[in-house]
Amino acid sequence: MLAVKDLGEGRWTAPHPSEDPEGRDVVFSGQMLAQMIMVSDAAGGHQKEVKSVHGVFARAGNYSGGPIEYALDPMHSGRAWASDTITAFQGGRLLARALLLLNTVEPDVMRHAPEMPAVPGPEACEPRPLGMAFPGLEVRFVERPGASGPPATYVWARSPQSYDSVAANQAVIGWSEPGLIIGAAMAVHTDTVDFGQAHRSISTGVISHTAHFHDHGDVGDWLLFVHEAPYAGHGRVFGNGSVFTRDGMLVSTFAQDSMVRAVDRELDFRRDM
Repeated sequence: MLAVKDLGEGRWTAPHPSEDPEGRDVVFSGQMLAQMIMVSDAAGGHQKEVKSVHGVFARAGNYSGGPIEYALDPMHSGRAWASDTITAFQGGRLLARALLLLNTVEPDVMRHAPEMPAVPGPEACEPRPLGMAFPGLEVRFVERPGASGPPATYVWARSPQSYDSVAANQAVIGWSEPGLIIGAAMAVHTDTVDFGQAHRSISTGVISHTAHFHDHGDVGDWLLFVHEAPYAGHGRVFGNGSVFTRDGMLVSTFAQDSMVRAVDRELDFRRDM
């Protein structure tokens, strides 16, 4: 799924997972972010690292609709920085567009970062499946009874393998970031919202997601994903989060705009985004 293929003339493609990870025939936004990272890295000859990616998802793709193609438009490439615009299409329909900023890694002039939250380690947490993580990741949810602060979900995740490629590690992390902010918001409104109605009578979806990469993380070792949802209203949810290595180094931060709105008919994901 990270092995992107050059189709020529600035167009690329990548395979879908062998199974629909969420079971609803909708291409997960994280998949497109991950594959866009791999396309930008490959097109640039692996000379720079992705610093940030900002994606806007206009329409839902589907796993039964054939491969997704990615059209890359380089904006700039210099000694220290580069940028690409990548547009995702499926069957001629525009699905999403992202702006990627790339950079060369330079020596520290100064350094500081937030501390990792004090949570139980992965050994103390029960494994649970999560279709919105990169396929094959082992996922363990952190239980936080009585926790204060904004609605949040904490998850440990690791891959059964490590990757030498910085871009591949970023892609796996980026794939796994968008999926839990909506759920975190809904979890504190059980008196008015039934989470089981998501994708049925409640239309939910990621509309934009921005990921920043700060340091190198090895997805073959445990990473802590923190998802917070400080605002919900007007049919929208805003969330943000962080990714830390097990020893507390900040790897990535992210922010997301999503929708959570009621509908009175059967959902059509290709129309209701």
